[in-house]
Amino acid sequence: MSINTTTEKTSPVQGETHTEDTLIPHEATLYAEPLFHIGPLTVTNALFTSWIAVFIIILIACAIRFSLKKIPRGIQNVFEYILEGAESLGNQVTGDPRITQRAFPIVFSVFMFVLINNWLGIMPLGGFGLIHATDHGMAFIPLIRSGTADVNGTLPLAILSVLGANLFGILSIGIWKTINKYVNLKALGEIPSKVKKDPAILLTAPIMFAVGFLELIGECAKIASLSFRLFGNVFAGEVLLASMAAIMVYVVPTPFLILEVFVGVIQAFIFAILTLVYYTMAASDHDHDEEHHTETKHTPEMVH
Repeated sequence: MSINTTTEKTSPVQGETHTEDTLIPHEATLYAEPLFHIGPLTVTNALFTSWIAVFIIILIACAIRFSLKKIPRGIQNVFEYILEGAESLGNQVTGDPRITQRAFPIVFSVFMFVLINNWLGIMPLGGFGLIHATDHGMAFIPLIRSGTADVNGTLPLAILSVLGANLFGILSIGIWKTINKYVNLKALGEIPSKVKKDPAILLTAPIMFAVGFLELIGECAKIASLSFRLFGNVFAGEVLLASMAAIMVYVVPTPFLILEVFVGVIQAFIFAILTLVYYTMAASDHDHDEEHHTETKHTPEMVH
């Protein structure tokens, strides 16, 4: 993509001035481009866009808060309808309204943050930016780049989602049961008491202990899955729109722009739903389920 700028030059012979158009190239990069510095902090266009997204969320929250009425109208009515539908969907995912009520504020906030970031990145604001001098000439840096189109934005978001899910599990079922999912000391501790009745525990207990390490690898896989899926889809969409705009500015990009609006919603929805699933899994007491299953298995059937 190129940015067209107009410069004035003076003729050395006649002293006349004339203008000429200069094309300043800009290519989509995998990394976010720096805009300015605040002390040691480098503010990139992706970070700047994320700040705008947070500011928009604060404005929406304040607008709803100060317009609350017993009979909802306007923006309050719209968001009540959205929240009721989202909470109903959350209950279908968790299967427990108590888990939904505790996790919903975080999950819905994540959804809003990702959605607004996705939409800001595809808005036709590519002409607003800074022009920097480099070793290879002038370079254009756009002010707006979706925070989710930068892996440095999606990776911390994924880490916070997974760590938040484990913290939610600690608060829901206790720290010992949460740690026991990853370091299954209980399986090894049961060997002395059960080895006489069930010698096979000498084989199954070490396997159950090793499964815990696979769970740790699974947590790392969740982080990679969440971050790279979101980054790849959003970044690919921005590159697609830039490529189509280079072919024809107005007509050709329009269908793709509409498509990317829906893709932004879908990606935010997937990220939020997966986060809610991780919270639900972390709050599940597998030991209680196994004990209940064992009791049911050994209880004789009732005779009617």
